[in-house]
Amino acid sequence: MSKFDGELTQREQEFLKIRRDSDTKAAELVKMEKMLQQTKSLWDKKTESSSESMVEDLEERVRSSRRQRRNSLHHTQMLESQMKTVKGELVGTLDHLQELRNVLRRSQEKAEERKLTMERLAAGHR
Repeated sequence: MSKFDGELTQREQEFLKIRRDSDTKAAELVKMEKMLQQTKSLWDKKTESSSESMVEDLEERVRSSRRQRRNSLHHTQMLESQMKTVKGELVGTLDHLQELRNVLRRSQEKAEERKLTMERLAAGHR
């Protein structure tokens, strides 16, 4: 049981790390978007012809960052789903193990009762 708890705790920690990383990347993306807007404003003040290619490059970087963010969020959602599945399986396994433990305990109690009965019968035949 503690093995499953440990595995679940480890997966929860991995999930939290991924979520923090995703949040950090999202915050970085917001900063990058602000920087892009500031840079774009500066370039607009300068000549249009030389700045267009740089602005396009920066815009492409923002689009790429947005794609990466979407992919990270999708990956996080997949991991959340997998973790829920594993957690459900672990709960089912734990329930099954508890059920087996109860069956074993009852079997041991019956065996002990039979042993005592046999000892009484053997003592009665002497």
